[in-house]
Amino acid sequence: MRSAALCVALAPLALSACNSAAPEMRFDPAEAAFIRQEGKATIEGQAFLRDQQGKMNVRYAAGEVVRLIPATAYAQARFSHFYGKRKFIAALFMPTPTQDAEYAAYTRTTKAGATGRFTFDKVAPGRYFVATQLTWVPKGGLLSEGGAMYDEVVVTGKETDPIEVVLSGN
Repeated sequence: MRSAALCVALAPLALSACNSAAPEMRFDPAEAAFIRQEGKATIEGQAFLRDQQGKMNVRYAAGEVVRLIPATAYAQARFSHFYGKRKFIAALFMPTPTQDAEYAAYTRTTKAGATGRFTFDKVAPGRYFVATQLTWVPKGGLLSEGGAMYDEVVVTGKETDPIEVVLSGN
């Protein structure tokens, strides 16, 4: 009964978050063109979250899409709008934003492996956002847990070792 009451109480907040519109700004492909260049850097990482049920239980982003997004003015405005000053949005408050097709065409994607590990190779110099999401409904639960997360990476082109990224909601 408490879960149902919580659902009813939080529903307006969840719906308002889902209806959040992206900022009114135009995407400039020229600003993101560097992602289409072949570089020498490698970005490696792991995406996971701690389960709220058992603080020591880790859920890996196995099979989840991980995105490499040029940190253009448009992307920065989107991330700022949706995430604010955080690098994590809880599943209950994750928006379902519309996405400019041209913006999507200037991103790279990969899938995380069984332990949430992912790799982007031949990355050109530039500033990027690395983003993914991981959600689940706990056994016997009604509400999704997990959420969306990102981090920021700068590639200088002088790297000799892979750049390591941890997406963990922190």
